[in-house]
Amino acid sequence: MSATTGAATVEPVPAEPAAGPGSADAAAAPASARPVTPGTAPAEPAAAGRAPVGPAATAPASARPTSVEPAAGDPAAAGSGAAAPGTAPATADKAAATGGRAAADRSAGAGSGEPWFRTDGEATTVLPAVTRIATAGSAAAATSSPAVNRPVAAAASVDPATVRIRAAADRPTQVIPATAPASPPATQNRPSIPGSPSPARPAGAADAPTVVAAAAAAGPTPEPTGGTAGGPGTDSPPPASPNGQDGDGPNGPDGGDGSPTRRRRRRPLLVAAAVVGLLAVLYVLDLVLGSGTMPRGVSVAGQHVGGLSHEEAEAQLRATIEPRASQAVDVTAGDVRTRIDAAAAGLGVDWGATIERAGVQPLNPVTRITSFFTDRDFDVVSSADDRAIAAALEGLAPLVDKEPTEGTVRFDGLEPVPVMPEDGHRLDVAAAVPVVETQWARGGPIELPLAVLHPTTTADDVRQVVDSVARPAVSAPVTVTGEGAQGTLEPADIAKALTFRADGAATPRLVPELNPDVVSDALAPQLASTEKPGRDATLDVSGPTPVVVPSQDGRGIDYPATLKAMVPVLTTSAPRQVAAVYGDEPAKVTTEDIEKLGIAGEISTFTTGGFAADSGRNIKRAAEQIDGTIVKPGETFSLNKATNPRNAANGYVEAGIIEDGHPARGVGGGVSQVATTLYNAAYFAGMVDVAHKEHSFYIGRYPVAREATVFDDVIDLRFRNDGPTGVLIKTIWTPSSLTVKIFGTKRYEVTSTTGPRTNEVPPSPVTIPAGQPCSPSQGAPGFTASDTRTLRNIQTGEVRTEKRTVHYNPSPIVICGG
Repeated sequence: MSATTGAATVEPVPAEPAAGPGSADAAAAPASARPVTPGTAPAEPAAAGRAPVGPAATAPASARPTSVEPAAGDPAAAGSGAAAPGTAPATADKAAATGGRAAADRSAGAGSGEPWFRTDGEATTVLPAVTRIATAGSAAAATSSPAVNRPVAAAASVDPATVRIRAAADRPTQVIPATAPASPPATQNRPSIPGSPSPARPAGAADAPTVVAAAAAAGPTPEPTGGTAGGPGTDSPPPASPNGQDGDGPNGPDGGDGSPTRRRRRRPLLVAAAVVGLLAVLYVLDLVLGSGTMPRGVSVAGQHVGGLSHEEAEAQLRATIEPRASQAVDVTAGDVRTRIDAAAAGLGVDWGATIERAGVQPLNPVTRITSFFTDRDFDVVSSADDRAIAAALEGLAPLVDKEPTEGTVRFDGLEPVPVMPEDGHRLDVAAAVPVVETQWARGGPIELPLAVLHPTTTADDVRQVVDSVARPAVSAPVTVTGEGAQGTLEPADIAKALTFRADGAATPRLVPELNPDVVSDALAPQLASTEKPGRDATLDVSGPTPVVVPSQDGRGIDYPATLKAMVPVLTTSAPRQVAAVYGDEPAKVTTEDIEKLGIAGEISTFTTGGFAADSGRNIKRAAEQIDGTIVKPGETFSLNKATNPRNAANGYVEAGIIEDGHPARGVGGGVSQVATTLYNAAYFAGMVDVAHKEHSFYIGRYPVAREATVFDDVIDLRFRNDGPTGVLIKTIWTPSSLTVKIFGTKRYEVTSTTGPRTNEVPPSPVTIPAGQPCSPSQGAPGFTASDTRTLRNIQTGEVRTEKRTVHYNPSPIVICGG
């Protein structure tokens, strides 16, 4: 069935059996989805905000954005602005919106192949035609469709079986492809009609996408007159946007130059430009305001000076820091805390350089911004002398330096105890000098840098020798075979004698050694019969003339050599045995040594007495220790060195002493009598007085201004032999007296002259609390006296004198327990 209107003939495609002319599907199709007679222009969509005019007011409710795909193989819709096959509904809608009105108008006028369009006030949707038009000459008038107010083919010319339009509420558009025509029609592009209103959207229309079913082609369709010819079977080119860019024309979604969308895009750029400009103005303003002042947030040596003028900053810093240049500077080095003299170290400040360095305004914008929240602290520029600081620091080295401790093994009984190595340190003077220069002005303690000193050994070395040497060494005794006798070194003796020496070149780095003194103490009694002791040469002064007793070499066990052979045996299992090594033992003092001394006879003697019994024991012990001492030419004798330590272990007992100016008791008391006796013997022998000190108050049994006292390592008696020959000290002790003789070659005739007592001061009473050591005394006055020694050289007759003036304090009247 066909309907002819003039030269145009509408040929419906054979209908599907389910859709007849009066079917519900056909009746439900909206007006915007109906075919249009070629040559009839569709109504212009209404502009946004305007009411539809004329036929557009009758647009069906379904005329809203709809995605449309042409029939399979039919490219005619390409120019209509419809979405390409496969495009998602949202994309198709947008494509329809951007092509909108222009595409629809260009597509109109090609007969039944022209697309449909509709608008809902936001975007234009173009629907492809679903009929084919066979032209038969010129276009003829067609019946006008009341739905869209434009000419359409007669209702009878549209086969419902060919075009099936179905609406579904709120579902994506679905395209049901049909059999493609052999030669798809081209779509005629027609310019849009400005001002044409868009069809209105009736109230109550269902907001559902339109489902378009493409009709099956029945044969070739001639290209409509006035269309864009591409030849039979050729696709029409897509329509061009008005400004050459898809979707970017005045009617596109991006709008024109003055559209809200473009203005919204430009707004962030304008805001950013305004912010940058404002920041630039603030930056320049901040630079101008800060010119000539200290930068914001700046401190010098902990003193905040930011914002002050350079002169104000210098005045404030001077008031705080300059006083510190005359004070001691606290320093710490490890666990040691001490001080250095700032003035002696030459510490000072170069104020001009300090202000210049700290007062430079930063140009970095980030630095200027962060200065509102942070501080920058500068050290002063010091004007100190590096050499003076280094000298001051070197004086601290003995207090600070600590040598590393090497690992070793000690014994608790027979159990080896590992002693792990420890690092040491020393004051790094070179690194400490700049630290002191920059930090002394802050006023707080300065932490001086230390250089770490590592030991040679490691903890692994210690653990290794514990298991490989120490434990096996004390596991069994060692038998030492001598010449005709044997000795046994027990495990306890081995534990006392075994030590370990650090050696970085050895493997392991702890080398075992045996102490020869400890081993000889254990073995000498057992092997004494195998040795022949030697004897040093001596001088017998018992007669009127000294006699030389000649020396004698001996033969005995060479313990260092024996122990060298014993060490490897310590790591072996029992039984363990080693042979003793023997060698000659030359005398330490030979006959020739004594003869060369030139000791011809006695040159001086002096005797004192009047001591108590307990003091007498200490006097006897000290006399034994110095008896037979030879002082060679140029040597200096020291009484403390010859007798210390004067304690109970060395044979001394408690006796009377002088403490804090009054009598008391202490171990070693009475040795001052040995000092006085020896001093007088050396005095008359012509020895050189190196050091001596008189008692604080006078003791009646001693010569006035010619006596001496000693006290541990604090007060000592020392004299020097300045002659060409040696001297021998001989002591003779009795329960009531002590005599000291000096033998040598006489050079001087010596005499002593005592001056008168002057400036006498009466004694004062002193009360000693009960329970404290006390010896009562009647006291004695203090006074001043002098002694003059006259020496006449025997060979030349030259005479010289030496005068010494002594002041004695009053001896207090001691009251015990008062």
